[in-house]
Amino acid sequence: MTSASPAQDTNAPRPGPEHATDQPGRVEVHGIDFIPEAERHGRARELFAVWTASNVSYLYIAVGGALTLMGLGVWQAMAVVLAGNLFWVLVGLLAVSGPASGTPSSIVMRAMFGIRGNRANAAIIGWGIAVAYEAINLSVGVLAGFALVDDLGGHVNTVVKLAIVLVTAVVTLTISVYGHATIVRLSTGFTIVLGVCVAILAVFVVAHANPHYVPPGAPHGAALWAAALAGLTIIASGPLSWGVGADYARYLPATTNPRAVAGWTALGGFLPSVLLSAIGVLAGTAVDMTDPQTSLKAILPGWFYPVFLLAIVVGSITNNVLTAYSSGLGLQAVGIPWKRSATVFFDGITAVALTLYALFISNFLDTLNNILTLSVALLGPSVALYATDILLRRNQYNGLDLHDERPGSPYWYAHGINWAGATAQLLGTAAALLCVDTPVLVGPVATALDGADLSSLVGPIAAAAVYTAATLAMRRRTPPAIERGAVGAAHPVPPAAAPSHGPQATQAD
Repeated sequence: MTSASPAQDTNAPRPGPEHATDQPGRVEVHGIDFIPEAERHGRARELFAVWTASNVSYLYIAVGGALTLMGLGVWQAMAVVLAGNLFWVLVGLLAVSGPASGTPSSIVMRAMFGIRGNRANAAIIGWGIAVAYEAINLSVGVLAGFALVDDLGGHVNTVVKLAIVLVTAVVTLTISVYGHATIVRLSTGFTIVLGVCVAILAVFVVAHANPHYVPPGAPHGAALWAAALAGLTIIASGPLSWGVGADYARYLPATTNPRAVAGWTALGGFLPSVLLSAIGVLAGTAVDMTDPQTSLKAILPGWFYPVFLLAIVVGSITNNVLTAYSSGLGLQAVGIPWKRSATVFFDGITAVALTLYALFISNFLDTLNNILTLSVALLGPSVALYATDILLRRNQYNGLDLHDERPGSPYWYAHGINWAGATAQLLGTAAALLCVDTPVLVGPVATALDGADLSSLVGPIAAAAVYTAATLAMRRRTPPAIERGAVGAAHPVPPAAAPSHGPQATQAD
């Protein structure tokens, strides 16, 4: 990586007619396939709006308010917010593999898990957890839509509720189906509109906030540390759920400054996450944040409350646009032979079905929320070993090799599985589960530490350590003649099988 700030991004070529396959208002033709250099375009700074728009989410306000409900004081909660959102640095690091490989994260991770092993990874993390998050986000948006109709004097019956669910889903899926260029173009507008709403909200919240507020029954000593660590895990779950940075950077030229890619991606997620969580913390000093959507009405002027509700709806859409887009790519990476537009549509239908079931049939939404509290045990190790692989390979990935699924190909490893990655993921997840403290499961380590949840720290560290040790051991055992595009490849591959495609299309080690 060269040394440059996020603002320095001068190497990208100007867009032209050769980029016609990725234009706003046209359905994107590419899915998980390799993006040729002739079709690369854009600048790293575009990533800032993409990630900002998708993270102006009401959920961060709710999470910030939850910290005060857990007994943390204002400055303690603010420290937890800042610490937990530092995981956005890892999300930025993952994004640099996009321009280097010209492929999305769900394909880059073949380097970590192998061709076959990555199908299981893509099915569980790339698609399964992503669709669950889609359902949660959609539910949050439509509940705000119900409240908006009611606040404006409408009658919220079953037909109206169903209409709100379908309209919200259709808008989301339409943008996701149109794809990358449309997402990039719309992100700036969404960022500005939602940013103005957040700024107005912040003014009213700060006016009522008490920076010296001490929650009733505030914990001390070991109990305080337990609350802080539990809050850290909750905050960290936000950035750790975005292990797909390459998806939105893969159209950038291979020569794009990696520091600019990482910086703009991380900053785009970090700023709104911190700001909105901080608003939630401050709001918790003025109102009961058990139900922020309702309780915030007490400190907001009548004219702004409907705007606030509409912003929640729009924020859920912008968040789900990226979630649906990436989960569609994840479904392709599993091996489903559908076009990207079809996989996105299928993901949307699945998320809508889950949402309707949660809202109209059972309290499945609570169950889904509880399950997702455990997702950090999977997502943390996954993001950590992905970041570790980038560092070990010095971000050198051959996108064409990554798409070679033949036995003996550079990323085939042993019978299609990279056991270094698979073992690191399993052991990292196991270590995290030993440390969790959730409504669904309390690990023995958390029990021994009086409820201190170390899963967001222990899982990633364990996975990174195991993957580093296993990968370096494989390097020492693998003869250079066999070690081609991936460390520890199981079979030699003739040079002709790995064509070059640019300055970073060298062997993967």
